[in-house]
Amino acid sequence: VQLQASGGGLVQPGGSLRLSCEASGRTFSTMAWFRQAPGKEREFVAARRTGNIMRYANSVKGRFTISRDNAKNTVYLQMSSLKPEDTAVYYCAATQKSLITGIMATTLSYESWGQGTLVTVSS
Repeated sequence: VQLQASGGGLVQPGGSLRLSCEASGRTFSTMAWFRQAPGKEREFVAARRTGNIMRYANSVKGRFTISRDNAKNTVYLQMSSLKPEDTAVYYCAATQKSLITGIMATTLSYESWGQGTLVTVSS
């Protein structure tokens, strides 16, 4: 089982970026994105479950969109109106469980994790 995240990079404030996470070896019901800024704990960003159930962190609502391509077993995070405080290493996570929204934001809900991709928002 492997999750391969990609798409990170340097972007100016107000810009956009799309992250991808391809899963191999298993099909997952719930896939999510977390992020970790330097010196801070890992925090939830967004999650999507089969049946198009989604949850977003308040800090990214209206700016980020999580989507999935089930045929490619890939989850995406479209990030717009990026801010310097969005700078972090972004990790994808996945589980075979169909999580209820109440526990989508908990790292312990996921058994598989990708390696992370760095997003830097700076002018």
